[in-house]
Amino acid sequence: MARIGIIGSAGRMGQAIATALADREHDLAGGVDAGGDAASLADRSDALVDFSSPQALEANLHAAIGAGIPLVIGTTGLDEPHHTAIDNAARDVAILQTGNTSLGVTLLAHLAREAASRLGPDWDIEIVEMHHRHKVDAPSGTALLLGEAAAEGRGIDLTANTESGRDGHTGERAAGAIGFAALRGGTVAGDHSVILAGEQERITLSHAAENRMIFARGAVRAAEWLMGKPPGRYTMPEVLNL
Repeated sequence: MARIGIIGSAGRMGQAIATALADREHDLAGGVDAGGDAASLADRSDALVDFSSPQALEANLHAAIGAGIPLVIGTTGLDEPHHTAIDNAARDVAILQTGNTSLGVTLLAHLAREAASRLGPDWDIEIVEMHHRHKVDAPSGTALLLGEAAAEGRGIDLTANTESGRDGHTGERAAGAIGFAALRGGTVAGDHSVILAGEQERITLSHAAENRMIFARGAVRAAEWLMGKPPGRYTMPEVLNL
């Protein structure tokens, strides 16, 4: 049993994580939201789980460092400066940052990496995602995670080989590009597909999230795994020993 604090506790994911903690018989150390005192929460916690906002990341990292406790970051929409800050903080505490805490998506990314590596550049890769109408960032953090996995499998840089937002007369698809399409509507928790299209054949690797609890359970499992680890930056595949 551990005391785990939630940053972003009033949000839908924060509430789901509180339920997952109870299911795993952990103690909820408390929660904070915008304007709250993350440092105080960290002082009474064994680990923190952050599903808040990119703007709060720096304060949350300092809170974890100050208390000397691990931090799971599930916040999406992070930019390069955020990742640099995480890298720096990981010198002092154990941090696991991911665009998706689902165990199923973690395995999907592993399969996408393997498929991209083994099939080679002659197969076009497209990533399609759909989320609820309230989601504010696109492509989703999970889509980018899958794109990074496919790019790693091919040994290329995703940023330099991305196609998205196609509209109008775009010309032919760039050879070797990884394409993204984002759909929004309804109450969809999260659907993701990695499509590998070759000559006269096609492979689709898919994951459908039916409820936010899958992300909450994965986040709690990640926090459990992270406790006791030395400072460093960790990933969800390590949680599954992939």
